[in-house]
Amino acid sequence: MKFLLALPLSLLAAVLSAAGPVWLTDLDAAKAQGLKENKPVLVDFTGSDWCPPCKSLHKVVFESPEFAAAASRYVLVELDFPRNKPQAPELKAKNREWQQKYAVNSFPTVLLLDAKSGEVFGRVGGFGGQTAKEYLAKLDTYKNTPEGKTALAKELKSTTERSERSRVLGLKINEAIAAKDFQAAEAALEEMFADVTGTRRAVLPFNKARILAMIDPSAKEQALKHVDEAIKLADGDEAMTRSFKAFRDKLASAEAPSAAPAAK
Repeated sequence: MKFLLALPLSLLAAVLSAAGPVWLTDLDAAKAQGLKENKPVLVDFTGSDWCPPCKSLHKVVFESPEFAAAASRYVLVELDFPRNKPQAPELKAKNREWQQKYAVNSFPTVLLLDAKSGEVFGRVGGFGGQTAKEYLAKLDTYKNTPEGKTALAKELKSTTERSERSRVLGLKINEAIAAKDFQAAEAALEEMFADVTGTRRAVLPFNKARILAMIDPSAKEQALKHVDEAIKLADGDEAMTRSFKAFRDKLASAEAPSAAPAAK
């Protein structure tokens, strides 16, 4: 009899485990639960049916075994901003209120909130293709302490300054392209990527190749050298390498690229 009772329970546990972490859709309810369970609230501002980085974040991180193992540390809430998926007007209006309150102007944006005060102590904007382990490690750097909140404020200020610098340099690059001045565009690119490390550094020579090919199609050999450098730097990032190699094939076959340079 004990065996017969244990079997359904084990099956139930397996079903619950396979279902993955539970995401609420009401932030007020999530904060109340967080207060009761003494947990912070993880809020995912997402565009589930139209935003490619949002979809990637869910697939790579939120649907991973690593996140499933760590999810119990948080109360999870998803605030969705779909374009085609039906959504109750009340939920849509409420989500907009939270978006305005927390100054969320891009998707995805993930916040860590103090359940009692609703104060933000962690904020991650966008998704750059990190592994689940890397993304969780970033979340772990945020601390719900006065010192942690001060550190977050400094981080956000630095991010804003970098964004403004990138915007100004982007304008310079566009002006250089219009003037067919590759040297000016290259100098602006070097400044834009001065503090970029890791595989993301590969985007620098890739952009050089794209811009040079647009400005001077006859400089194909030099552009190909830039692409080869980008492919070498991107080693380990399959998606990036695949994209760069596809571009190289087009460039080598003399198809003139016309797309704007890739973002930093």
